[in-house]
Amino acid sequence: MSPSRAAPHRPGAGGTRTTDDGRQAQVDQVAQVDRAGTRRLPWILLASWGASRLVLLLYVFKVLVFPGPDVTGDVSFIYHGWYEVLRTGTYPQGDVTWQYPPAAALAILSPALLPFLDYASAFFVLALLADLAVLTLLLHAGSRPGRTRRGAWVWVVGLPLLGPTVYARYDVMVTAVAVAALLAGSRHPRVMGALVAFGALLKVWPVLLLLGARTRAAWASAAVTAGSLALLFALAMPGAFDFLSFQRDRGTEVESLGALVFHVARQFGWNGQVLLNYGSVEFLGDYVDVVSNAALLLSAAAFAWLLLWRARARRFAPHTLADAAFVAVLMFTTTSRVISPQYMVWLVGLAAVCLCFRASRMTTPAVVVLVASFVTVLEFPIWFGHVVMSDWLGVTLMFLRNGLLVLATLLAALELWQEHAPRKGRGELRDQPHATRSQEPHPGVWERGPQRMGTGRGGGGETLDQPS
Repeated sequence: MSPSRAAPHRPGAGGTRTTDDGRQAQVDQVAQVDRAGTRRLPWILLASWGASRLVLLLYVFKVLVFPGPDVTGDVSFIYHGWYEVLRTGTYPQGDVTWQYPPAAALAILSPALLPFLDYASAFFVLALLADLAVLTLLLHAGSRPGRTRRGAWVWVVGLPLLGPTVYARYDVMVTAVAVAALLAGSRHPRVMGALVAFGALLKVWPVLLLLGARTRAAWASAAVTAGSLALLFALAMPGAFDFLSFQRDRGTEVESLGALVFHVARQFGWNGQVLLNYGSVEFLGDYVDVVSNAALLLSAAAFAWLLLWRARARRFAPHTLADAAFVAVLMFTTTSRVISPQYMVWLVGLAAVCLCFRASRMTTPAVVVLVASFVTVLEFPIWFGHVVMSDWLGVTLMFLRNGLLVLATLLAALELWQEHAPRKGRGELRDQPHATRSQEPHPGVWERGPQRMGTGRGGGGETLDQPS
């Protein structure tokens, strides 16, 4: 065909391809910018982590003395005592302080991996390694397109705010499993399900990470893994599930939200007691059972709200999984009958995962959690004696810390609802465009509407309702 007889350009025939190519070029440009910003090692972040963790180690090894009661006693005496029992092939049956699922035995036995160290020293080193594992996961996630290193900074800054307690409990190990599960997320749902199940058998709360899971594969994997491991533990060692009865009998711990009732009541002559009960310092006396039951009702109400959100949710982005997990754990931590200081480690870890995503709207709740973490180290261990006495300083600290947790919970829940469960007629989209497996573009790319994005392989692309 001669040039003069060439067919004229028809926008209807070539417009779609041009649009797809242009959008793909925009995604590639954003990805190149993201990769260029993350090629260099974050030396300041790594140096900050190293310096802050060195200080924590100096405290747990007692080279430096942290104010307040010694927080390492749980490892040296309680954990070590359980270790000796577990080595005999049985769980600590009849010990009401053992209130953990069966896989917790692995954390307690883990210092045996370092036989050249004494039990406590080995435990502290393993806690440090778990901390490092979380940082590594967050840095890797933050280096991908559409992500950011804000999450790694939240972890680097947030954990030392809690003081040496973080290395004197096994919660940092559980948090490492939870972070890995969330970051496996949409790309590897079966891996996520298996990690969630293992985490739940370590300390129950990671089961809440499934709230935002969009595929049956994650739930099925979690169910199969949990059932298999539970059966294995039950057959291998007697007493694997005795912890259930001990948890049921717990009261109202002095640092919980419900405990504020009794802190105030003591100012007006309430004659209850503060005693070590079921492994924690709790209020005992008149009306304690009423407040404990009210806390359970609050937790049930939180669970009902989460189910309602899940039923109404219409917009599922790559960050939805982490945001939903953060809100769920915030709700159950805040309404719990017990809020131990180490519970804040969970919240810092989940907040860090949320902030790995540029599009996450959990920045303000995450900052509130960090402030609450600093107040937590003031109330325990620094001024825990004032909390036990319910004097003006102790009561003020508890109102401040628990008030911050309530604020973070309400803000996070509001953000989750507004973004992912919008009212009808306000941009209710089920099929939003999704990045290819190799890249997740900047969230601004999604703002153009519900068109599907080409994958660059001649296909029609994937949607956020269909995680790979």
